Amino acid sequence: MARVEALNAYRALLRATRKTFAGDTFMLKESSVEVRRKFEDNRHVTSEADIQRLLGEAQEASHFITNMIVQAKLNSSGGYAVKPDKEHAGATLEVPSEELLRKS
Repeated sequence: MARVEALNAYRALLRATRKTFAGDTFMLKESSVEVRRKFEDNRHVTSEADIQRLLGEAQEASHFITNMIVQAKLNSSGGYAVKPDKEHAGATLEVPSEELLRKS
């Protein structure tokens, strides 16, 4: 049963990253590599308590990626536009400075 739950959590995380980082090839690749690495690192965990904790962390991560991250897109005037979706309703948006954006 834990195997099925882990696979569902893995898929949910990948769906969340695909939706959040749509159009950003770099972030799509890096986020999928990170998700895979985290699951591989914990592949041999056998304790039911640890498995449930890790599944909870995966669920929280999926929720966070879906509801708390909004990707800014460069517009034609050289600035960045942020378009939050309905999932972001009620969240406080923290917009990074232009200097931080230039560094990335």
